[in-house]
Amino acid sequence: MAHSSPVTDPAHDILRAQRRALDAIFNPRSIALIGASEEPGKVGRTLLEHLLASGRPVYAVNPYTPRVLGHATYPRIGAIGQPVDLAVIATPAATVPQIVAECGAAGVGGAVIISAGFREVGPAGAALEQEVLQAARQSGVRLIGPNSLGVIRPPTGLNASFARAAARSGSVAFLSQSGALGAAVLDWSQNENVGFSAFVSVGSLLDIGWGDLIDYFGDDPHTGSILLYMESVGDARALLSAARAVALAKPIIVLKPGRTPGALRAAASHTGALVGPDEVIDAALRRTGVLRVERIGELFAMAEVLAKQPRPRGPRLTIVTNAGGPGVMAADALLQHGGELAPLSAATLERLNAVLPAPWSHANPIDVLGDARAERYARVFEIALADPDSDGLLAILTPQDMTEPQATAEALAAQARGAKRPVLASWMGGPSIAAGEAILNQANIPTFPYPDMAARLFTYMWHSTRALRALYETPMAVDDPADRAERDAAARLIAAARQAGRAALDEAETRQVLAAYGIASVATRSAADEAAAVAAATELGYPVVLKLRVPAELHKTELDAVRLNLPDAAAVRRAMGELRAVAAARLPDRPFAGVLVQPMLNDGYELLLGSTVDEQFGPVLLFGAGGTLVELLDDRAVGLPPLTTTLARRLIERTRIAAALRGVRGRPPIELARLEELLVRFSQLVAEQPALREIDLNPLLARWTPGADPPLVVLDARLLLHPPTLPDEQLPRPAIRPYPRQYITQLQLRDGTPVTVRPIRPEDEPLLVQFHHTLSERSVFLRYFAPMALDTRIAHERLTRMCFIDYDREMALVAELTAPDGARRIIAVARMIRLRGQPVAEYAGLVSDQYQGHGLGTAMLELLIRIARAEGIRRIVAQVLPENRPMQRVFQKLGFRLKHDWSEGVVHATLDLDDAQQSSGAPL
Repeated sequence: MAHSSPVTDPAHDILRAQRRALDAIFNPRSIALIGASEEPGKVGRTLLEHLLASGRPVYAVNPYTPRVLGHATYPRIGAIGQPVDLAVIATPAATVPQIVAECGAAGVGGAVIISAGFREVGPAGAALEQEVLQAARQSGVRLIGPNSLGVIRPPTGLNASFARAAARSGSVAFLSQSGALGAAVLDWSQNENVGFSAFVSVGSLLDIGWGDLIDYFGDDPHTGSILLYMESVGDARALLSAARAVALAKPIIVLKPGRTPGALRAAASHTGALVGPDEVIDAALRRTGVLRVERIGELFAMAEVLAKQPRPRGPRLTIVTNAGGPGVMAADALLQHGGELAPLSAATLERLNAVLPAPWSHANPIDVLGDARAERYARVFEIALADPDSDGLLAILTPQDMTEPQATAEALAAQARGAKRPVLASWMGGPSIAAGEAILNQANIPTFPYPDMAARLFTYMWHSTRALRALYETPMAVDDPADRAERDAAARLIAAARQAGRAALDEAETRQVLAAYGIASVATRSAADEAAAVAAATELGYPVVLKLRVPAELHKTELDAVRLNLPDAAAVRRAMGELRAVAAARLPDRPFAGVLVQPMLNDGYELLLGSTVDEQFGPVLLFGAGGTLVELLDDRAVGLPPLTTTLARRLIERTRIAAALRGVRGRPPIELARLEELLVRFSQLVAEQPALREIDLNPLLARWTPGADPPLVVLDARLLLHPPTLPDEQLPRPAIRPYPRQYITQLQLRDGTPVTVRPIRPEDEPLLVQFHHTLSERSVFLRYFAPMALDTRIAHERLTRMCFIDYDREMALVAELTAPDGARRIIAVARMIRLRGQPVAEYAGLVSDQYQGHGLGTAMLELLIRIARAEGIRRIVAQVLPENRPMQRVFQKLGFRLKHDWSEGVVHATLDLDDAQQSSGAPL
């Protein structure tokens, strides 16, 4: 048998220090302040006062004075002679590189650089900043800043900042790239009674970035939600990787200014002109389940709402109000932001009619009228919360003569207790509603002064739920054979074109590349003269289209270089003459290159499918309505590669043309499943061929004719290339790591049975369910160190975490058999999880009972060791039960060191790859 379990022992010496690499900053045992001052009004004095109040040992460093605030100083950090976890640096910018190097030599783990005067002052400051980074990397010191307001950890009493206002203790980690905004938020939080698990002014994000911080506070027991004020993205892949790992467990809410679009840039493709950077940020955050809000107040309000209320199952909100105007305001905000008014069923209307006066609104919003007392409100709340067609409730109260704000709040609190859908409230007014508002807050019902804000926050909750659901909804498998010959040939073709200095692929090359990814192009013939054009048109069948052959970077329609719907040979000859004249007038320096002849297809919707490169997030995808008016139609959705069928469906649904694709005005729907598959294949093309700078498939015709073959066909395409002066290693990479096909391996069991070992995919969830049915209770016990019921093992929530992995963070291999009837089975799983930010990985493996003893577990661990080397892993660790002798022998065979921990009843296995010999790669 070949089983092991991930490391779970927090006392394990090898891993303990690695897991919390940023503890030196956020939970330091001792602190040094470099730049301590006694002068009132100086940053160095404020910092020292705050640090001394933390109760930790604090060492003041100042070479120019022997004492500061009654405390002895040290001339430099190396003279302290005691261990220091955190250094807070508040000295002139020019001194910082040397100070960081001295911190490293003194064994300091982390530093917060308060000092300003770096990249924000120009090129000289930017160069100085790089010196600081180099010193930190060489010495192993992790940095917050520079140009930081500091770090505050209220639950532990740490205040390493010069902020004037204190921070209350709470569950919100607030990470701000603006020190001034952060200081204002701290002031505001005092009046609003907002508490923080951490306040971090990130400064320039020189070293520690968003990804590091999200990882850290994702594991922090004091933190319930993570809020970001973000001005720049930094390391996009690290940000998205961390957010994807944390967002399912803790809300991550982002305020990112800069939504106002600038002028469309000049671009050689429709896609390049249409995709703005803010749209890409939206798409990236949505892809990881992060919620983006528009206002600073919404940032903290959403943290409160998500902490107090369940997420909605859908977009439908029931609004209950005692005044028509506020109800309309809420409804408008709801609909404008993508929510829906919950429909009132006949049964619900009947129940409402029984408890409400005849003049009530008889619709949602439910206007209970201005004379509504608490009892009437209570009955309506009960009916609304029982309605299965509603996903949430917003209660609005305005103070009128008959209104009972306090009693109504008590009624709402009673009805909301135990509700499985979110309940929000807007108690409008001043002192007269304060007592009722307090009752609601005590009952964990968020209250808002205005109903439109409450409705808008409900839509944010729904968008967040929907995004997370899409991320972990099991997609359909898209046929993708392991044979890579066609795609490898496409890569060679692209490389040759770049080496030749060409800016784009020609028509034939474009069709070949698209075909390698299963994307059909319309039948096309080249013709150099009238006779050849007529012959091609006769072969293809009338009517036809003629297109002037022009360089791919030029738009044919803008050159008037297309002639449509030519019904016969005479029309083809006339069109040929017209296109010769166009070429002579519009392209006088180029010889006439002939035309392309294609059949005229007009039985479908013209779509645009494209890609371009974003400076921060790399390749991005665009889908929407296509054709010659694509910029004017402005119907598009942006996403990141790679896609699954589920993500492709969500991309389609964000466009207006999606409604037509489902069938409209008597036309049948197109084959949406085929369109989803095409988007998946296109995303693979974008992710796997980084030398493609921009792609335009416009129009991509989605045909409504039943039985049309193919149902989706590219009528025109352009594939533009990165210049050959850009080295391959500098080509843009996807912000989300694509499927690592290079690790697909073919093996044979000892009895000759062929097995494919490949990285796991989201589509594998059904196969994993079958796999768990093949395991005995003993195999399960040896793997998990305890019994685990089958229902628990195959729960969707659990298996999605097994299948939807970030290949930068972990690598899971499955061994797959294919039966003679084509059915596939998973017979083994092996996984290694990288410790965050460290070259250490934990291993776990499990083999189906029927295939234990065939050497499969050994082979898969050996493959993981090779992958670990390729991925920069330097150590693999695991745990195994003492009675699992077969796995211990496998570990020993492959060079692991074993150490028995009798107190914990486990055996620790460790493999240092720097010391181990290269794996032999021998077959099973």
